[in-house]
Amino acid sequence: MASFSLHQLTCFLSTYEHRSLTGAAEELGYAQPSVSEQVRNLEKHLGVPLFRRVGRGVVPTTAADTFRPHAEKVLAAADEAQRAVASIRSLETGTIRFGMFGVARLYGGAGLVADVLERYPGVRVELIGQHSMDVQENLRRGRLEAAMIAVAGLSSEGMTITPIARDELVYVSADPSRLTAPVTAKQLAEASIVMPETTWRESDSARIVLRRMLHEAGYNPSTRIEVEDVETAVELVGRGLADSVVNKGAALQLLPRLAPNAGWVSLRPRVYDTMAIVHRAGATLSPAAQLLIELATQRIQAIIEPVGPAAPPRDA
Repeated sequence: MASFSLHQLTCFLSTYEHRSLTGAAEELGYAQPSVSEQVRNLEKHLGVPLFRRVGRGVVPTTAADTFRPHAEKVLAAADEAQRAVASIRSLETGTIRFGMFGVARLYGGAGLVADVLERYPGVRVELIGQHSMDVQENLRRGRLEAAMIAVAGLSSEGMTITPIARDELVYVSADPSRLTAPVTAKQLAEASIVMPETTWRESDSARIVLRRMLHEAGYNPSTRIEVEDVETAVELVGRGLADSVVNKGAALQLLPRLAPNAGWVSLRPRVYDTMAIVHRAGATLSPAAQLLIELATQRIQAIIEPVGPAAPPRDA
């Protein structure tokens, strides 16, 4: 005996809901005899009547009441399968968006795009965000499914946060005498400092970590120069106009190019900026978002220290 079709289940459920073959036909946009035929064929397949004809309407039988939730599950599964295929089609030919703040893009942005295009040459890629707070706002508004951001000071309300790596914050200077030993909170408080992310100075993850270090030692942070991007800060260090504190990964990448006469040293105590994958709590991530999370995590963990749930605290 042939199995029933999705079309038959659709006609059955609509008839069940409307208690009318005519109502089901109007909802589905079919001729009434077509709906009636689909229901009859389903009844023939199941071997039981599903409706009793009463006047101009129908009344579901006990068999119909029993069959209804199973029919709904079958149609829901078919719809989910269709959405999954559509997601894969979008992954192959659509637009992939992922949030990455400035330092993360510096580490892996171009490589991440190359990774995506190597797997799916037909897609369009967007890496979105200037700063972690900016990216988080895009997540909250639903403009992004997932992102990689720094997490110090990040609100976890409504968000799932998965730490993936930590990056030491280091002191950079063009004066070799300042790099002979780790820099203490007292020395940092007394130094002439240039800091990036001036627009986000109150919420910037690295600055929050540094403020915490200084406050615990009884000092207040101060800067001589404020700039927007870490590249400018490193250039100013190279010119000898100020020292700075930047992510170690950024120092390793930018000093040879922008300040070859400068070097770096750890702080005492060492402090770390933690990077995490973030998405809205309870969200079902698309294949595209899952792909970007996987590739971005691989990129960042190859550059800076991987972490997991049991990793040491940032300020250790």
